[in-house]
Amino acid sequence: MNVKNIVIKESKAQISCLLNELWHSRLPQIHWSNVVRNTHYVCYVFYYQEAVIGVGIWSSPVAQNRMKDGKKTLELRRLALCKICPKNTASFVISQMIKKIKIKFPEIIKLVSYQDNEVHLGTIYKASNWTEYGQTSLFNWNVNGRKRNKLQSESNKTRWEYYL
Repeated sequence: MNVKNIVIKESKAQISCLLNELWHSRLPQIHWSNVVRNTHYVCYVFYYQEAVIGVGIWSSPVAQNRMKDGKKTLELRRLALCKICPKNTASFVISQMIKKIKIKFPEIIKLVSYQDNEVHLGTIYKASNWTEYGQTSLFNWNVNGRKRNKLQSESNKTRWEYYL
């Protein structure tokens, strides 16, 4: 299996979120409504021949109001790949999604993503020429009167950025 034979197509958020549940090792749950209610969003499904082998979910950052150029930023919310994917699939699909994002959203100037430090080393971001921005501590989104779902991960994260 050669990564260059992987085809990437846009997908509906509902489908992408369901596929994420199948393969994401750490954050399987993401409701499609949390994706589509953002200023910008796009979801991709990855195919090898006729088999679906992965998914990428992008949206405006969850905390766009707290970051510089937040309204011109897109966050990789989920990247999930099935176990049969060949080496370098993650960096290949990231590069292909970036090309598609540049065309679809010319107003976007920056991409961000967060690596779960308990289970990942940031290898795909390093291989894809992203820049490590810094570490973030666990943030509890529960606010008065608005209870959130149980956290899927309580680990600190590394924030990565990629300027378009």
